Amino acid sequence: MAVNDCITIKGARVNNLKNIDVAIPRGKLVVITGISGSGKSSLAFDTLFAEGQRRFAESLSSYARQFLGRMSKPDVDAVEGIPPAIAIEQKVNSRNPRSTVGTSTEIYDLLRTVYAKIGRTFSPVSGKEVRREDISDVASYVCAVPGTYYILADCGWKYAGRRVETLLALKEEGYSRLMRDGKPVRIDEVLSDEKGLYGDEVFLMVDRIVVGADAADDDELKDRVYDSARTAFGKGDGRLTVAREARAETVDGTAGPEYREFSNRFEADGIRFEEPSELLFSFNNPIGACPKCGGFGKVEGIDEDLVIPDKSLSVYEGAVVCWRGEVMKYFYDNCILNAEKYGLPIHQPYSALTSAQRRTLWKGEGDLIGIDGFFKWVESNRYKIQYRYMLSRFTGRTVCPECDGSRLRKEALYVRVGGKNIHEMMSMSIGELYAFIDGMELDAYESTVAGKVLDEIRQRLSYIIKVGLSYLTLDRLSNSLSGGESQRINLVSALGSSLVGSLYVLDEPSIGLHPRDTKRLISVLKDLRDLGNTVVVVEHDREIIEAADYLIDMGPYAGIFGGEVMYAGPIPESFAEGTRSMTLEFLSGRKKVASERVKRKWVESLRLTGVSHHNLKDVSVSIPLGVMTAVTGVSGSGKSSLVGDVLYPALMRHFGRVAEKPGTFRELKGDLDAITSVEYIDQNPIGKSSRSNAVTYLKIYDDIRKLYASQKYARMNGFTPSYFSFNGGDGRCPECLGEGVVRIGMQFMADVTMVCESCGGKRFRPEILEVKYKDKSINEILDMSVTEAMGFFSDSSDPLSLRIAKRLQPLVDVGLSYIRLGQSSSTLSGGESQRVKLAAFLAAGGYSSDEMVTRAGTKEERILFIFDEPTTGLHFYDVGKLLKSFDALMARGHSILVVEHNLDVISAADWVIDLGPDGGDAGGRIVFEGRPEELRERTDLFTGAALAGDAVNG
Repeated sequence: MAVNDCITIKGARVNNLKNIDVAIPRGKLVVITGISGSGKSSLAFDTLFAEGQRRFAESLSSYARQFLGRMSKPDVDAVEGIPPAIAIEQKVNSRNPRSTVGTSTEIYDLLRTVYAKIGRTFSPVSGKEVRREDISDVASYVCAVPGTYYILADCGWKYAGRRVETLLALKEEGYSRLMRDGKPVRIDEVLSDEKGLYGDEVFLMVDRIVVGADAADDDELKDRVYDSARTAFGKGDGRLTVAREARAETVDGTAGPEYREFSNRFEADGIRFEEPSELLFSFNNPIGACPKCGGFGKVEGIDEDLVIPDKSLSVYEGAVVCWRGEVMKYFYDNCILNAEKYGLPIHQPYSALTSAQRRTLWKGEGDLIGIDGFFKWVESNRYKIQYRYMLSRFTGRTVCPECDGSRLRKEALYVRVGGKNIHEMMSMSIGELYAFIDGMELDAYESTVAGKVLDEIRQRLSYIIKVGLSYLTLDRLSNSLSGGESQRINLVSALGSSLVGSLYVLDEPSIGLHPRDTKRLISVLKDLRDLGNTVVVVEHDREIIEAADYLIDMGPYAGIFGGEVMYAGPIPESFAEGTRSMTLEFLSGRKKVASERVKRKWVESLRLTGVSHHNLKDVSVSIPLGVMTAVTGVSGSGKSSLVGDVLYPALMRHFGRVAEKPGTFRELKGDLDAITSVEYIDQNPIGKSSRSNAVTYLKIYDDIRKLYASQKYARMNGFTPSYFSFNGGDGRCPECLGEGVVRIGMQFMADVTMVCESCGGKRFRPEILEVKYKDKSINEILDMSVTEAMGFFSDSSDPLSLRIAKRLQPLVDVGLSYIRLGQSSSTLSGGESQRVKLAAFLAAGGYSSDEMVTRAGTKEERILFIFDEPTTGLHFYDVGKLLKSFDALMARGHSILVVEHNLDVISAADWVIDLGPDGGDAGGRIVFEGRPEELRERTDLFTGAALAGDAVNG
């Protein structure tokens, strides 16, 4: 490659990189792959992106640059030809209850701008548009038809207490005439006539104008109308009336004027409306948030899931639980008798009712009392203890009755664009919303004001559709998304800017993606590349590797045995024998993730029936025990809803453990006595403190502290094991409190993390570091990788040292031999955190309490382990190790349930449950249950077609 066409890295030594030189072509899709811990992230993020970030920081103000001398620079000789860098790292799902798909992609912010600029407000009373009239509207009306016009102002006559003083004041201002009862009259005449002071229809006459046939071209006449209208608006507090002479008949048959009111207030039907502004449409701001729920959309109230727990039942079958029994049967009978009159189908399952039919059931109509009416009656009788108990029994988090879940105050919902308010747009699927906005007709003014914003909205919506999320809605909560959906939303929000000539560094964007969705992701990455950007992706997915323009394979193994470039170049058309690249060995098929595994048989299983949570459509499923079951399907098909939201909390409650309320299901049955507990191993961080790490989590560090406290120097100085703790005690550095780093708050950008100057990043006081075991201080032990530490502790005759080495083995078994013992849990990826949890079970013989504290188990204990995408961040080589760990658990009598997209894991499973056929409303059904070999033959299903294609590629 020519020097000008590539990014050149020379002498990179970050972490385990072994002084490597590598060239990355610009304007290409580059994949960096390799075994977990081989140095991929060290090259992509800690070297390439860190250098790009450092150069950006140099362009900042002097206030920011004062910290640069203390910031760690990448340990590299030179990085040349690097463009502006942007990192898109994978993070755990947002737990913020205010975060939605619309806010995280910034589409909602753009929609708020559109509604504020071109939104039209409509009165909820008459339905007519609310608009502010001005003097030009008055002039257009007056000059349209020839005749005599009176421009009148309401001087507050109806409410004037001292009318004589009011008239005298008007005379002093130069006014001489009024309009009383449809007739012009002088102020002097009213003052001289005592009866005239008591009339109600009295207006101040600002001007009398005679309009001829040529008024449209009379500029002098228009100027006069403008001046008079401006004066009338001022005197009438924003209102004026134009009377047109002799155009209507009065009650007594005499000719009277025709009146036309004008108002420059933003009001209609006697209601003054809020003028559209961006904050009016923000549920995160007091101006726009619903005053009852504060912008959350839910309040404490009657919970639908408690009132109607089984949504597969009809109203006639007793779906409404609170109407059962002799006393409450009156309300049930009332509903049955009146249902036909108001179009409520009482024989349809509740889940099949439309939103309008559900509203009738809840709100009531006419003679039909409804559920809300029932609870109002219960509320009125709450002085009786049985009714107080009933209210508490059915109270929970429910949709806010004030905003109906829109989160916004009602004034915001009066504003429409294209005939829809902002909540209706947010409730549409992204595919429908794109079609609606694309077909929206705008006038010239609206196109000028909002055209570019709508183009940006369309572009971002098209990105979401391209990555296969067209079924989502913008008001969908971020914390309700599956892992795959969440990662792609993060990607879309970052790619929406469509920068040109930049370096994008992505960290495994395929996490949680079905092979069908991976193809769509590849097309987005190629579009980004085709704009003129360099796209560097850290990846393990076979499809993305094969789609790359350039491949960099790190290895040969992990930790100290990695950090070398095993291959750099385009994907070869034919694979040479004996290549140094393990990735190419797997791609060629010469190496396989798992040889033909012996499929296990089972006699016991669990049965979950009638699941109707989120998009699941009354599904029932059997889960065999003692074997490995894979739950598969495209993103959004309902996997997380079935396993994480229903099965796991239902089992937790069955075993008497605290858990969130499970989603809607009918029954959990089967061989429940065949398992003793359930453990859900997800990708959440392993510790709440930034000082937590893998060895503290596995309780190995307790033995290490005991070992150092037993050394002669420590005993002489009275250093107990607590002195070697960086979580507390007198041994840790008082400056950084055992973290080794300090954080400087930056008001305008992310906080800066720097090595502690007091201890030099060593975490402990100098006297603690004087204690040595085999010439190594406690800090040097924490800086070792798991592999180095195993070798160090096993080369000893000390029983405690040998015990430490043995307890580190599970970390090697799950593919984490490369992590440092003292590596903060906050720096571990989701997949690494998950494998640390798995190692904790393996270390304890497969048993754990709620706090994951290792303890001795008994042979009678049998646990159902639920794993959420355990192959996250794993190379082909490491997936094989993971499967061996699963085998070890099953050999002890445990059961494995994995939510997974990895084709190698699916093929190795004993049983597969495939959901689909697609995502969102098109999913939520069980489309296959059986052996993976049988699924491979079902090429009509996305997962079956992917398995069949993988078999061909293999």
